[in-house]
Amino acid sequence: MLWSDPENKPPKELRDAQAMMRRAGVLLALAMLLAMFVLGIR
Repeated sequence: MLWSDPENKPPKELRDAQAMMRRAGVLLALAMLLAMFVLGIR
């Protein structure tokens, strides 16, 4: 079950990297929204 589906079960390093990239993307999107909000108010 562990290695029968390599395309559905990427290695732990790849999953960690994908999770970190996803968190970075969410943080970047929130920062851009906050910046646009602040610039729009001023």
